[in-house]
Amino acid sequence: MSTIEKALAKQKQAAQDNKNNIEAQDINLRQNDDSTKHQGKVQSEVTQASLKDTTSTETLRAEKETIVLNGEHLTERGFIFSANSAHHIQEEFRHIKRKLINNAFGPTAKTLKHSNLIMVSSSNPNEGKTFISINLALSIALEQDKTVLLVDADVLRPSIHRELEFESKQGLLEYLLDEVSSLSDVIYNTSIDNLKLIPAGKPHHLTNELLASAKMASLAEELAQRYPDRIVIFDCPPILGVTETPVLSSLVGQAVVVVEELKTKVDDVKKAVSQLNEDIAVGFVMNKTIRSKKDEYGYYGYGYGKKN
Repeated sequence: MSTIEKALAKQKQAAQDNKNNIEAQDINLRQNDDSTKHQGKVQSEVTQASLKDTTSTETLRAEKETIVLNGEHLTERGFIFSANSAHHIQEEFRHIKRKLINNAFGPTAKTLKHSNLIMVSSSNPNEGKTFISINLALSIALEQDKTVLLVDADVLRPSIHRELEFESKQGLLEYLLDEVSSLSDVIYNTSIDNLKLIPAGKPHHLTNELLASAKMASLAEELAQRYPDRIVIFDCPPILGVTETPVLSSLVGQAVVVVEELKTKVDDVKKAVSQLNEDIAVGFVMNKTIRSKKDEYGYYGYGYGKKN
C-alpha cells in the first residue's frame, strides 16, 4: 500500500471514529435527558404528595384543635352561649362588657398600658370569678367587630376546661416551659367564631416563677399588640394568699374583681385591691345577688373606675 493510500485509510478511520463518538455522545445525552425527566417527574410526584400530606395534616390539626362547645348544657348552667340565652344575664353582661370595651378602645385606653388585657379575679376562692370570666368572654364574642381570647391563668386550680366541658390540653404552662414551638400551638379555636381559648396546661411546681418570668411578660406584650381589636381575658387565681395574681396585674390594663354578695368581707376586698398594680383600672362585679321578682335585671351589680 502506497503512502497516499495509507494516509487516506487513516483519515477514513479517524472520520469513522469521530462519527462513533458523536453517536455515543448523542445516546448519552438522550439517556441523561430521559433520566433528568424521570427524576423531575419523581420529584414532582414526591413534592405533590408532600404538599398533600402537609395540607392533610394541617386540616386534621385544625379539626382536632377546634373545641366544640355544648350550647344546650352551657345555657342550662347560666352561660351566655347565644343571643337566645337568659335575657337578664344578657343585659347585665352587656353593661359590664361595654365599660370594659370602652376602656380598652376608647379615650381611656391612652392612659392604660395593655388596655385590651383584662384580668378577672376575686379576693378568695369560690366567689364565682371563673363564671364571670367565661360569661364576659361569651358576651364579648357576640360583638360583630371584636374577638376575644380567654386564658386560663389560674394554673393552680384550672377550671375553664371543666366548666366548658372539654378535655384538658396543652396550654399556658407548656408555652412558658418552651415545650411547644409557638404560641399558636396553645391557642385553640372554638365552635364560636369570635372566641379562642388558651387552657392552663399541665400542673407544674414552678408556677409562681413561670407567671413572673420574662417570657410571661413577653406573652402579655404579644397578646396586647398582635391583634389590636382583640380583648384578652385572664381568669386568674384569687388575690389573697397567692403571689401570682398581683404579679399578673402588672401585665394588664384592667382588672375585674368579683365580690360575692353576703359572703365577701369588705376588708378582704380592700386588702385584695391594695395588692394590685396601682396603674390599672379596677372594676367590681357583685356576683350571686338575690333577685326579686320586681328587679328584672338585678342579678349583678357593677362598679368601675381607675384605682387611686
